[in-house]
Amino acid sequence: MNDNKLTIEDAQRRVDEWIKTYGVRYFGELTNMAILTEEVGELARVIARTYGDQSFKKSDMQYNLADEMADVLWVLMCLANQTGVDLTVAFENNMQKKTSRDKDRHLNNEKLKGTENTEK
Repeated sequence: MNDNKLTIEDAQRRVDEWIKTYGVRYFGELTNMAILTEEVGELARVIARTYGDQSFKKSDMQYNLADEMADVLWVLMCLANQTGVDLTVAFENNMQKKTSRDKDRHLNNEKLKGTENTEK
């Protein structure tokens, strides 16, 4: 394992340090929720045009898939920081929940057996 990898905890701390250094303060939770929705929309736009049936418009060329994903992650970390959510703990708990709930569900799903991803 590469010790230089960024952990979720480190990323949350770096976001908090950036906000305190350059951002003055966190936007309110409702504002950040609206911003998160906006960022998810921008990500959806890139995915719809890259992998879906829509074509790119000239104004879409400013969007980058990785950057849009990072924007979503950034705002999610802002919301986590300001509401006291440790995303590492939340993610681990969520993985356990999904594994317990869905460990056989997808393996037994006839719709998934022997099929390729039809969304591409």
